[in-house]
Amino acid sequence: MTLHFPNMAESAGRTLGDEEVAALDRVIRSGMLNSVWGTEARALEREVAELYGSRHAIACASGTAALHLSVVAAAPDPGDEIITTPITDFGTVAPILAQNAVPVFADVDPADGNLDPDAVAALIGPRTRAIMVVHLFGAPARIGELRALADRHGLTLIEDCAQAWLTELPGGRYAGTAGHVGTLSLQQWKHITCGDGGLTVTDDDELARRMRLFADKGWDRAAGRSHESLGLNYRMTELQAAVARAQLAKLPWVLESRRRTAAELLRALREPGGEREETPGRAELVLPRPDGHAWWLFPLVLPGGGASELAAHLSAAGVPARAGYLREPLNQAPLWDRPVYGASRYPLEGYRPAPCPEAERLVSDTLLIIDWNEHYTSEHVKIIVEAIRSYPAQP
Repeated sequence: MTLHFPNMAESAGRTLGDEEVAALDRVIRSGMLNSVWGTEARALEREVAELYGSRHAIACASGTAALHLSVVAAAPDPGDEIITTPITDFGTVAPILAQNAVPVFADVDPADGNLDPDAVAALIGPRTRAIMVVHLFGAPARIGELRALADRHGLTLIEDCAQAWLTELPGGRYAGTAGHVGTLSLQQWKHITCGDGGLTVTDDDELARRMRLFADKGWDRAAGRSHESLGLNYRMTELQAAVARAQLAKLPWVLESRRRTAAELLRALREPGGEREETPGRAELVLPRPDGHAWWLFPLVLPGGGASELAAHLSAAGVPARAGYLREPLNQAPLWDRPVYGASRYPLEGYRPAPCPEAERLVSDTLLIIDWNEHYTSEHVKIIVEAIRSYPAQP
């Protein structure tokens, strides 16, 4: 019988159980499902702020909403630029456009797909307002260099940690706390979930004030029915928050389990003393650096290309693997030739994203992703190793 690989679209691949059912029952029986007057969302904010050692956590309706709040906190003027990565979900970029700002795509480190600080530095100009870094697949980006760049140029540094719950940075801090704002996602496919949901974390009182106002229609509740600024309804419901709180309690185990089996796979694939391995019958692999990694996914890089062929080989062996992660990096997405609002292309008139050769090659030829899950066992790791080692020699 073929061993099943649990995935996050099914109960066998999630940690949802009696605790979440009890949380929902508690909220429903209370009669209050709205977080403005309820207690669950505020409790979730306190718990996440305490976990991350941040002064503020702001709960909202989705990870994309959290990113929108972070862009609002950065306060770009129309036409200002925010530098970000082309290897990410569109939820990273949509809030930039929603605030009439312009995304500027910087190239990435070919070893892990995270932003290359040198590429970011080369793109900083007079309209640059912020840098939005993604900790891709749960691997820590070079956040110290990016924070130094942001500070040198007076920019806001936003950390997209949707894939990076409890990713550890050098020095022991969590990803999301080295920038001015960090964002988290509770979407179905993340380490923990309430279906959809998000949070931002920050130590800056003013940025927290802006984000909380925007998430609640610009409504300063202490001032009565008075709207201080533009805002949307990005409120998290009490049902979402209650489930998220139950999930948050399980997060340490989720990370410990993912890290344990990822370490097993790394040990099995690595030659002593190095990250690269090349053996007869198999293409050279660049293995991910494990330091601080949260293992949302397990990425492999084939510097010589051929990720699609290896992914097909692994899939045929029952391993949930795919090449490229995206169909195309976001700097090559079709939308840049199309209207943004109605028939208008504002703020993108005359805009064309620059090439990002390293990102483009990763997506088209060298990046392979293996789905990862806290319910994997050593037997799952063994199947992956055997499938990789059985990959036929390339001509």
